[in-house]
This record gives sequence, C-alpha cells and structure tokens, in this order.
Amino acid sequence: MLKDFKPVLGILLRFIIIYVVMLLAYQYYLNHFQHQGLDPFSRAIAEQVRSIQNAMGYPTQLYDDVKGEQVYFQVGNEYPTRMVEGCNAVSVMILFVAFVFAFYKGKKTFLFVPAGLLLLYAMNVLRIVGLNIVVMEYKAYSKTAHDYLFPAVIYGTVVLLWLIWIKFFALKHENS
Repeated sequence: MLKDFKPVLGILLRFIIIYVVMLLAYQYYLNHFQHQGLDPFSRAIAEQVRSIQNAMGYPTQLYDDVKGEQVYFQVGNEYPTRMVEGCNAVSVMILFVAFVFAFYKGKKTFLFVPAGLLLLYAMNVLRIVGLNIVVMEYKAYSKTAHDYLFPAVIYGTVVLLWLIWIKFFALKHENS
C-alpha cells in the first residue's frame, strides 16, 4: 500500500526539505543584518520602488529607521508607507522554488526557477509601487489594497507559475 504513495511522498519530502533548508538559510541571512536596519535585499527593493515612483511623478525619498529595521517612503510631504523585511516577498519566492524543485525535471527546472523568480521580483516591486499610489491617491481603499488586493497579486502570480510548471513541464512526458 505504501508503494502506491511513494511518488507523492517523494515529492512531499523533497518539498519539505528544500523549503526548510531555504527558510533556515534566509533566517541566517536576516540574523546577519539584525540591528543594522533593513536587510540589503529589502533595501534594494525599496530603492527600485523609489526610482519607479520618481519616474512616475511621485517624488519619493527613503528614510531609514535602523532601530525599527524599516525604511519609510516619503512622497512629497507625506509618509504613506514603510518597507519592512516582510515586504520583499522572499518567503513567497522560497515557497515557489521549493514547489518547483519538488517536481524536479532536470535542466528545465534550472531555467524555469530563475525566470519565475525574476517575474515574482518584478511583480513585487510593482505591487509596492501600486500600494504606495493607492495609499496616496485613494486612502479609503488602502487597508483593502494592502490586506487583500496586493497579496492576491503576488500569490496569484505564484499560483499561475505553479500551474504553468505542472501543466507544461512537470507532467509533460519526455516522449511527446
């Protein structure tokens, strides 16, 4: 009976191992920058958001809160939002990578993962820009946008990538 579930258990075990190892590595990375302010990856995202907002006509500056490990976006004379480590979508990216590698398909996996991560990175930067604009222009919708709309964008992108991976790569037979 257990033999029937062996492929599923293999996929599940691979997913759990990859997920836990990547999560521990990420936590190690974060611990390295503890008490130094926002970690460099999150800071790079904040810088890119600032650049895009400046290009869109929303003059933006960043203000560090080292003690709070966050960066505030100043748009004009307002501070509509702040960037914290949780905004960088790394946890979502780790989930994506673990899932794709759980259904490992050789070289295809090593091509799909970076392409997917690049898309998730871009979507996350645009998500933060969009959230900042909503908070500036449509304050009444800021909580709904932050709690529901923009998480749906990033998680929806992950689900779409997973579906593409499964349909076109993981379950596709090599002979066809």
